[in-house]
Amino acid sequence: MTEQSTTATAPSLDGRRFLMESSTNSVVDPASPSRFRYFERDGVIWGDYDGGTVAFGRFIGTRVGDELSVTFAHVTADDGRVVTGTSGSRVEAADGRIRLIENFRIGDVDHVSICVES
Repeated sequence: MTEQSTTATAPSLDGRRFLMESSTNSVVDPASPSRFRYFERDGVIWGDYDGGTVAFGRFIGTRVGDELSVTFAHVTADDGRVVTGTSGSRVEAADGRIRLIENFRIGDVDHVSICVES
């Protein structure tokens, strides 16, 4: 059995911005994708997001190595509904940019989205 490393291989997310590039269960408008702002300190991550189907959202969570675990809440842009949930994400560094591979569930629907550093 291998122990999970607590050391991240990708750089800190602190102060970084990301744009949603794709999502399995929603259409991403390239002219107005969801935008995410991340902050990180001592294994804690937090931030906010908006754009696309989201009017306003916030998240907070933890980072162990290159794995994120977050709880989120946002208001939908179309009907003002509040949506909450949890997400597990993997941080990947490639070609000088960071990608986030996010796995989350809203209601009974599983989602996978990819966000790329902007």
